[in-house]
Formats: sequence, C-alpha cells, structure tokens
Amino acid sequence: MKQNLIAGDWLDGEDAIENRNPADISEVVGVYARASQAHVDQAAQAARAALPAWAGASPQVRADMLEAVAQRLFARKEEIGTVLAREEGKTLAEAIGETARAAQIFRFFAGEAIRVAGDAVASVRPDVDVEVQREPVGVVGLITPWNFPIAIPAWKIAPALAYGNTVVFKPADLTPATAHILAEIIHEAGCPAGVFNLVMGQGSVVGNAIVTHPDVDAISFTGSVPVGRNMAVQAAQGMKKIQLEMGGKNPMVIMDDADLDIAVPTVLNAAFFSTGQRCTATSRIIVQAGIHDAFVDRLSTEALALNIGNPLNPNTHIGPVVSEKQLMNNLSYVDIAQKDGAEVIGGERLERDTEGYFQAPALFLNATNAMRSSREEIFGPCASVIKVDDFDEALATANDTEFGLSSGICTSSLKFARAFKKQSRAGMVMVNLPTAGVDYHVPFGGTRASSYGSREQGRYAAEFYTMVKTAYSFAG
Repeated sequence: MKQNLIAGDWLDGEDAIENRNPADISEVVGVYARASQAHVDQAAQAARAALPAWAGASPQVRADMLEAVAQRLFARKEEIGTVLAREEGKTLAEAIGETARAAQIFRFFAGEAIRVAGDAVASVRPDVDVEVQREPVGVVGLITPWNFPIAIPAWKIAPALAYGNTVVFKPADLTPATAHILAEIIHEAGCPAGVFNLVMGQGSVVGNAIVTHPDVDAISFTGSVPVGRNMAVQAAQGMKKIQLEMGGKNPMVIMDDADLDIAVPTVLNAAFFSTGQRCTATSRIIVQAGIHDAFVDRLSTEALALNIGNPLNPNTHIGPVVSEKQLMNNLSYVDIAQKDGAEVIGGERLERDTEGYFQAPALFLNATNAMRSSREEIFGPCASVIKVDDFDEALATANDTEFGLSSGICTSSLKFARAFKKQSRAGMVMVNLPTAGVDYHVPFGGTRASSYGSREQGRYAAEFYTMVKTAYSFAG
C-alpha cells in the first residue's frame, strides 16, 4: 500500500482505496492510503514548523532542489507516463507529454527561485529609504483534479516551494498514483521534512480539513464550480488567500473564411482529445452559415474515424472516460441534447476487448446556445455545433456563458482575429489554435465562474505564492 508523506515520514491512512484502470477495470493500478482529518492536522503542523527554515533558506537551495525534481521527472517520463495512462485513461503519448511538461515546470521555477525581485523606491520624505520585498505567503494547501494528475500538481507545488512556502498537498482521490510518484521524487530530491506533505483521500474529508485548518494560510484549488464557490466562502471566513480554477464552456468560432485544413484538426483536438476531459476543451463550436455544412460534414467524418481504445495502444487516439460516474454523466447529456432538439452524432458507450468506460465522440448538431448541453460543463467528449450568420452574432454567442476560461477563432481575417482577441470575455484567447493547450511560462486563468484570484503559471504565479512587504529606513 502507498502511504501518505507527513513530516518526512511515510504513514498509513485511516483506510485505503483501490486505484483501477478505467480502460480495464479488472486491473488494480495500486492501493493508496486515505488520510483522516487528524493526518491533515499533523501535516499542517509539520508545514508550519518547517516554514521558517525553508522561507529563510538561500534561494539556491530551493533552486537546486527543484532542478533535482525536474531531472528525475525527465529521466522517468516514460515510466511515469505509463502509470498516468493506466490510472487516468489518456493516451500514452499524452501521458508522457504531460510528465515532461511537469518536469519543464519544475525547471522553470528552479530558475524563478533565484529571480525573486523587489523594488527600491525613492521616498517622498528626506533621508528615508523605501524597499518593497516579496515574501512567502506561508503554509499553502494545494488541492488538484484528476484530469492532469501530474501537470497541475507541478504547476502548484513548484512555485509554492520556489517562493519559500511549505505545502500540504491533496491529489484527486481518483488518480493518486501519479501524484504519489511525484511526492516520492520530491522527497528523494532532498526536500526537508515538513516542507512538502502529501495527504491523499476524499475531498469531503481531506480537502475540507485543509481549507478550514488554522495553520493553512492560502489555498489553491482546481476543480468544479460548486466546490470552488464553497471553498471561497470557507477561505473568507478563515481570512485565507485563495486561488480557484474551475469550469469552462469554451467556444471556438469558425468563420466563413477559415481554412478547413486548420479548423477541423483544431476543433477535433480541442473537443475530443484527452477524452474531452480538459477545462479548456472546446465544447461549443460556433460556425458561420456559409461554411457550416462543409465544416460539419468533414468534422463528423473525422470524429467518427477516431480510434477509441486502450490508451497504451499506439494506434489509439482517445482513451476511456476516467470513471463510471463521469461516463454516466456524459451519456445523460447525450440524452438531454437529443430531447432538447439537437441531432446527435456519436456519443454512445462503446464495448472493447476489456471492460472499461469507453465513449464515442459526440456532436450535437442544430444546437442553440440556450440548450442545457450548450450551457453546462459536461467534461467529456461532447460538443455542440451552433450556426450563426456573422461575426457579431458569433462573438455574442461565444460570450453568452457564465464561464470565461478559453476561447478561440479560426479565420484568415486579421480584422476578425484582432476584434475577437479584444472582445472575447475569456482569460485566454486562441487564433487558429485549439482552446486546449497552453505554455507553462505564461499566465493561465479565466474570468467569471472559471477562475477566482490571481493567475497560475509563469512569473505571474508570484502574485499568489508571495505577499508584498514595504520596509522604511530612516538614514538621517
């Protein structure tokens, strides 16, 4: 059984859970200890005790440790990627790529650890010097989702440690295996006891205990909107700093002047790859009338030709849905879309050689933006196709959502591209690129119900993981 890491020791949990392969539910990936509220208390106290020494350590010490993590991740990316594909269901190529991305993130923040800058500001008073410094925010609770079980932990853990914070980390209960390997690597790389703590288990137990613990100063969470909103209330009551990345209902606009050789693969990738289990996935395809029929014909043909199967098979394009619960949710939206008047292409449950949670990609044709399937996040390989007359209607439809994470447009017009970048109410805008797929050195985040608080990733991560102190000195 794989254990929790608390204060530098590997400890059993209150109970344990079997982690099963969604492509073959007869296969147990591993057995993982589930922490209790008492374990969270122990981890938070350990992080609090370790904070002064880690925050006061030389930036080079933190940089060296993060670089050691990066090297180990790069060296083991095929091994870790295989575990990731088995526990989460994304294809092996995607899983190895995600592991390499995690390594890149740790390497990036190894550099940032020695580039924490401040300001020397002239005072308005004579003989007074003013310095503005960045300091760690303190003990940080990190709660991550199942869909990117090593990349998202990396982009939270690496900056937290780089800027001198200590960490209590809870991975998703569905995908503990990859997170546990990451914890082992951080431990092996020489992270001091208590600086990084892993507590696995249910969100209702472990996550809630982290959010409400008095020794936790800040919370970074990626997950659903309802859970995030509840966390925001709890964090406010505890006067904690909070960062939330939540849902999306991301639009991709296809203009009449779009190149189909670009537009179709772009949408195919963003809507269906990773089984559509990305908060940045395209789930509303907004198509101008003049190109609509040709685009839909080609997209439908190519979507139905995708190979859905075992993620370890190199010929597989799309692996299984992560769990039976998620699959049932996806299938319910297929029914909802059909009852609301959409023409459904694909979307059915598929049988394969092994018992797993396989689903064909689903297109909801003749959809409107008012349908439930066009407004609620499904988090599966399902996308609505909405016909519009012109750019203004396309833009208005794209913005008509409670979410605002990522958006895109396929066009050969600089005028339309420029207008969309300026007027799209999303935190990230793509032109002739998938809505899913971002760089690790630039900000990630959205607007409205998609995100709350400062941005993740890149140098902007310092806004959450540090606080600013202003120091005055009288030299007279």
